[in-house]
Amino acid sequence: MSSPGEYYNSLPPITKAYGTLCLLTTTASQLGLVGPAYIALFPELVLKQFQVWRLITNFFFLGGFSINFGIRLLMIARYGVQLEKGPFERRTADFLWMMIFGSLTLLVLSVIPFFWTPFLGVSLVFMLLYLWSREFPNANISLYGLVTLKAFYLPWAMLALDVIFGSKIMPDLLGIIAGHLYYFLTVLHPLATGKNYLKTPKWVNKLVARWRIGAPVASVRQAGGVGAGGPGAGGGVGGGGAYSSARAPPESSNTAFRGRSYRLTD
Repeated sequence: MSSPGEYYNSLPPITKAYGTLCLLTTTASQLGLVGPAYIALFPELVLKQFQVWRLITNFFFLGGFSINFGIRLLMIARYGVQLEKGPFERRTADFLWMMIFGSLTLLVLSVIPFFWTPFLGVSLVFMLLYLWSREFPNANISLYGLVTLKAFYLPWAMLALDVIFGSKIMPDLLGIIAGHLYYFLTVLHPLATGKNYLKTPKWVNKLVARWRIGAPVASVRQAGGVGAGGPGAGGGVGGGGAYSSARAPPESSNTAFRGRSYRLTD
C-alpha cells in the first residue's frame, strides 16, 4: 500500500496541479488569508477596475470545507486522473488545452446574466466528470451504495442529487454544457465531417515542452511508444526535446479521445 506522498507523486501533472491549487485556495480562505470575494468572478470589476486575476482565481475555489468540497476534490482525483492517465496518456498538451478550452467556454457563458456564477471551479470539475462519462460510458458506478448505474448517466444523476440536496443547479449545468461542446467539437463533429476545428494550438505544445510537463521521452521509448524518436529525430518544440509532449505523435495528435463512438449495452 502506497503512502500519501507516493500517491500524490504518482498523480499526472495537470490534474495534480489543479487539485492542489483548489485545496490551497480553500485552505487560505478558511484561514482568512484571502476572502472569497477577492477571487470571485465579477465581470464589472474585471472590466472597470482591471482585476484580471479574477478570470483565473475563481476556478480554484470549490467552496468552504464541507462534504461537498470533499466530493468535488475526490472527483478531480478520480475522474480527472483517469482521463489524464487513460485517453490523454502522454498527451499532456491535449489535456491542458482541454482544461483551457473548458475554462474559456465557462467564462464566455458566465457573461450571460442567466448563467453567471461567482465561482466556476465546480463547473470545471463537472466538465471533467462529463467527459469521463463519455469516455467510459459502460462502467458500472455505485452511487453512494444506493443504486448502480452506467457511467454515461452519472453526470445527470449527480446533478439531480445536487438539486435534491438544495445545491445550485447552474454550476453543474454549465459544466455539462462546456463538456459536451468540447466532446462535440473533438469527437462527434470530426466523426461526421472528418474535420477537427479544435486542434491543440502550437503554443500549448511549446508551453508543455518548455516547462517539461508530462512523461519524459525516455519513458516513452521504454514503453515502446510511437514517435519517441532516435538521435536523428527532429528537434522537439522548446529546444530541449526532453519531453514527449514536444515530439511524440500521441501528444500532438489533436484528437480528444482514442475511442470513436459508444453504444450502451447490458
